[in-house]
Amino acid sequence: MKVLLISLGCDKNRVDSEHMLGILSERGHVIVDDENEAEAIIVNSCCFIGDAKEESINTILEMAEYKKNGKLKRLIVTGCLAQRYAAEIKTDMPEVDAIVGTTAFDAIADALEEKGFCERLESIDRLVPGSKRIISGESYVSYLKIAEGCGKHCTYCVIPSVRGNYRSVPLEELLREAEILAENGCSELILVAQETTLYGTDLYGKKSLHVLLEKLSDIEGINWIRVMYCYPEEIYDELLDTMAANKKIVKYLDIPVQHASDRILKAMGRKTNRKGILSVLEKIRKKIPEIALRTSLITGFPGETEEDVEILKEFIREAGFARIGVFTYSREEQTPAALMDGQITEREKKRRRKEIMQLAAGLSKQRLKSMVGKSIDVIIEGYMPDEDIYVGRSYMDAPEIDGCVFVFSEEKHMSGEIVNVLITGADKYDLTGEILKNESSE
Repeated sequence: MKVLLISLGCDKNRVDSEHMLGILSERGHVIVDDENEAEAIIVNSCCFIGDAKEESINTILEMAEYKKNGKLKRLIVTGCLAQRYAAEIKTDMPEVDAIVGTTAFDAIADALEEKGFCERLESIDRLVPGSKRIISGESYVSYLKIAEGCGKHCTYCVIPSVRGNYRSVPLEELLREAEILAENGCSELILVAQETTLYGTDLYGKKSLHVLLEKLSDIEGINWIRVMYCYPEEIYDELLDTMAANKKIVKYLDIPVQHASDRILKAMGRKTNRKGILSVLEKIRKKIPEIALRTSLITGFPGETEEDVEILKEFIREAGFARIGVFTYSREEQTPAALMDGQITEREKKRRRKEIMQLAAGLSKQRLKSMVGKSIDVIIEGYMPDEDIYVGRSYMDAPEIDGCVFVFSEEKHMSGEIVNVLITGADKYDLTGEILKNESSE
């Protein structure tokens, strides 16, 4: 069949989608990117927050419209929404022909080939076996999901109930997958999980992310390795030492702290406090002075006061994050936070988010201005012919969530190429520069 797969939500979901594409391809199905051409459509859904849930539902209903022309035969829903709301989808969306849960996507071809309605739900603590992947984006940058699930049980989060407890992917399987990605042109490898810093604790009895990083760095063709989703209280010395010494590991860490008020952190079920977070940041910078640190914050959590917001603002000024993402709290059913007193209106949540984002933007602009006159490595991602300028990312920038570097060059460059750039300008989020030489500064 001709199959269209729509992947919603996070980069971890994207990895699952790419495995499904590989499974379908091996079974002889043809992957297409046009809804009008598709005989089957798969929506790999997300339900992490309310907006993601709404997007998933709207996408499913929109794709169901293509059944009216008679060409679309199968509409399949996979991913978190399918896992969490299987019964509701089956009852309320008769257009859906199959439901495949988060830990059953290796059965996607079977679900596609069934004649009638099909439901595939496995234990949420199952680890799906490795399989072929078809990269859905540019081949020079790929995500490697090193673990599944989470055991933190933050009071606002549904992930443990739809993705299960934390379980690491065996080291050998990850290395095989990374080698294949490198053979297919991967230059930047991005490690993702609900939390990366706990990698190996369930399999090897100790934190082993540093071991994985060392072995991945031996793979020829991979030039940058980026680490996302590190909980601050789990960051450890061997990891930082490995990052500091290994040139392939970009000096960047994504550390989602969520808040800085001790009272709110406790209500969130987080396992740290403001003092502990600042101590970790200080340790990181001592070991890796050039590190770029990114964080995510939640505003409008139940019971958050103006004093808590001011504490968060002061923390932002003190912490010196290079990149900050701010989200409004989403009241998710079947989570402890949804039942808490002191729920805050959507209007007030958005007002607080706007204030924090304005503060973060001003601080970002100051930091980026300090980069002017310096030279940094940039991975080229594309060319804008109308502007006669290349677009790339520095080590400070993860794809799709951080800033860009706009690069002037008289020579031609390919996407995935790493070049050395002299920074000549800066704004709130992006840099401008020009090529210094034809090779990386490393």
